[in-house]
Amino acid sequence: MVTQENHAAGTVKLGGSGPMHILLVEDDEQIGEGVRTGLALASHAVDWVNDARSARAAVAAKSYEMVVLDIGLPDECGLDWLKDLRTQGIELPVLILTARDALADKIEGLDSGADDYLVKPFELDELYARLRVIERRLYHHADPEMRHQGILLDPAGQTVTQDGNPVPLSRREFSVLKLLLGKRGRVISRRQIEEQLYEWGSEVESNAVEVHVHHLRRKLGTSLIRTVRGVGYVIEK
Repeated sequence: MVTQENHAAGTVKLGGSGPMHILLVEDDEQIGEGVRTGLALASHAVDWVNDARSARAAVAAKSYEMVVLDIGLPDECGLDWLKDLRTQGIELPVLILTARDALADKIEGLDSGADDYLVKPFELDELYARLRVIERRLYHHADPEMRHQGILLDPAGQTVTQDGNPVPLSRREFSVLKLLLGKRGRVISRRQIEEQLYEWGSEVESNAVEVHVHHLRRKLGTSLIRTVRGVGYVIEK
């Protein structure tokens, strides 16, 4: 259960973790709403599904940076879904969130491919801390900073500098820049950017992506992001 006190804890940022697009797989309405609210307040985009079938469809349709997974799903054991994910070679980070607190359950969850295991009831602050740990592990295997033509983006610190000078960006401007820098040389469509920035069901203005790109060009230079008419946007290598 996530209490009102824990909801208040969600008003602080994840402290060292950049904004992510997270898939929450949880069939308990109260817990799901609490976790989604807490993560959203911490600047993350969250898609919430309540069964394994929907989770499969979500992973096939979108690119997520993290999964928070309940085991006791109504249509299938969450561990079976996780094992299937790993069998397909999908290395998407997964944090299990469950009421099963026996040592054998924890071992089975981790052996099934989970990156961490958190038992209900829980504090949102602990969930935040565990997500930070998983993200730090990811950045241990890759350059935590993105550099391009005088621009330095620090995903963990959520900061951007240009020629050593700090550049203030909104959460979504930061996410767009991070996405385009991470896929330099590849054209990213407006729809792909929207899927990375916004949760399902969010009302997205038709020109929202264009506005974010316009602001980035104004702050970082008009030549940074190239528009490929009718296709999308690209930062050249």
